[in-house]
Amino acid sequence: MPPIAHAELLALVPDFTVLSFDTALRRDAFAGRDARGQLVIALADPADTDLVDGLGGSLAEAFSLRQALRDDVAACLARHESAHRVVADVLGSAETPADGDDGEDLSLRRIAGDASPVVKLVNSTLYDAIRQGASDIHLESQPGGLVIKYRVDGVLNRTGSVPGTALAEQAVSRLKVLAELDIAERRVPQDGRFKVQAGGRAIDFRVSIMPSIHGEDAVLRILDKEHLTRELAGLSLDTLGFDATTRARLRHMAAEPYGMLLVTGPTGSGKTTSLYALLSETHTGQDKVITIEDPVEYQLPGVLQIPVNEKKGLDFARGLRSILRHDPDKIMVGEIRDPETAEIAIQAALTGHLVFTTVHANNVFDVIGRFMHMGVDPYNLVAALNGVVAQRLLRINCPACSADSVPDAATLAASGLAGPLADFRFRAGSGCGQCRGSGYRGRRAIAEVLLLDDELRDLITGRAPLRVLKETARQRGFISLREAGLALVRDGLTTLQELNRVTFVA
Repeated sequence: MPPIAHAELLALVPDFTVLSFDTALRRDAFAGRDARGQLVIALADPADTDLVDGLGGSLAEAFSLRQALRDDVAACLARHESAHRVVADVLGSAETPADGDDGEDLSLRRIAGDASPVVKLVNSTLYDAIRQGASDIHLESQPGGLVIKYRVDGVLNRTGSVPGTALAEQAVSRLKVLAELDIAERRVPQDGRFKVQAGGRAIDFRVSIMPSIHGEDAVLRILDKEHLTRELAGLSLDTLGFDATTRARLRHMAAEPYGMLLVTGPTGSGKTTSLYALLSETHTGQDKVITIEDPVEYQLPGVLQIPVNEKKGLDFARGLRSILRHDPDKIMVGEIRDPETAEIAIQAALTGHLVFTTVHANNVFDVIGRFMHMGVDPYNLVAALNGVVAQRLLRINCPACSADSVPDAATLAASGLAGPLADFRFRAGSGCGQCRGSGYRGRRAIAEVLLLDDELRDLITGRAPLRVLKETARQRGFISLREAGLALVRDGLTTLQELNRVTFVA
């Protein structure tokens, strides 16, 4: 029986109709198909003749037997567990919500007892995503049916597929019903939200429906406010993983009596979490702190938090004007999206308030151009700014399966690394049950921080070239995102592949 490599095993597409998930888990075996569609049976115990004889007698097609390491089989089954659960509705135990809770019930009783296969499919998909700690669920309509993906630790993973276009349409219609959208409208995008009960707590879902050539796709953003609020009790810059220099600079800006602190980065890069960490560290109850967000993701005791409600006319600009009449000391604006909000936030920073806010940009220098594109006066902008932070989240090597692993020459060249690398301790995860076969477990924040002084303000208002801005910032100790990420690679905490996925090669 020839052996099968770890990577080859993970590349197999599972076929649980040949060998059920429960049997595979019990017998340390896995049935999957390779790129050519041929059936491969991987066994951790080559002496398991009963299983081999049983498969040989029940299968009409030919298959190849391969021997695998027990840990590799466990990692492979862990990776495909959610796909099995979504399609087969084998969900394990779950708490029943308390009486009187609002929202759809995702308890095991509800999933097992409902006769509708569509409701079972949607409920089990939501349940598994919550259990895995996913931030988003993607339901993609394709010619053969529905493909289900979860975003875990910032990366999309295909977790299952459901054959049949009819079931795909019904699943999207079910989500529309939950989000109170128009089920008859399939030609234009729709947005909504709904709440469910799972594990005794209320969880919000934001729904985006998008028409496609094969029907409609749905993306659900998961907002587990109660879980996030419990995490907030111990939330600080230390727990987010920032290095000591970055933490010191962030705390310095958050301690200023007035001005604006901007945090930038793409969606899902942890901007709001960082701002809440700063607020929770600096909030003593002696200042009036007001936030306006869309939506309110955390609940901070002693802080007035205002949710945006655009249907009722409460957007960021209108809410920010009202906040300024409410005698605040510190203001957090969830996101600056338009010139009006930008102008009001800058005026607030110029008139004695400390403003925390976020904006979508790629790095700290792009933020300046973003505001100027909105028509903001450069002098007012730099006068208000205390500093700009750009951040990303990097997946960290799984502590259970990571080992020394030197990248090949092609990866080093693509990463822009050359010369002696003796100070690098390259490590990578091979994949195990604890990391669900990914090799990564958890994430850590990296950031670049630009503190503004008089010289930098003069250069920005004078529209100096970007090269001059970067050189001046480096003279003041500026460290780029790439350099911050390389420090984690050097310490063996993440891989070059992960760093290249998140940051540009300098």
